[in-house]
Amino acid sequence: MAKGLVWATAEDLARNRGQVLSLYRQILRSLNSPSLPLTLAARLSKKAEAKAIFMLAAEERSLHNIEDLMDIGEYSLSLLRKGEIPKYIQ
Repeated sequence: MAKGLVWATAEDLARNRGQVLSLYRQILRSLNSPSLPLTLAARLSKKAEAKAIFMLAAEERSLHNIEDLMDIGEYSLSLLRKGEIPKYIQ
């Protein structure tokens, strides 16, 4: 990301695209983990919530907010891998 700029350029968004898609796929896969105490309906609901969160975040154009959202996604993924459900999707 460009230093000193507040708003993301098309280049910034294109550069982050692969990382965001990878994070999204990993979160969806982690929600299928048998270590999570979820029923099938709950899993589908959590996946729909994750999709909605990513769709809303896709409209974000502030570099700082994009960076924060990526950090939150990675933290949530680490919790899912431990068998815990992140608080914002409980």
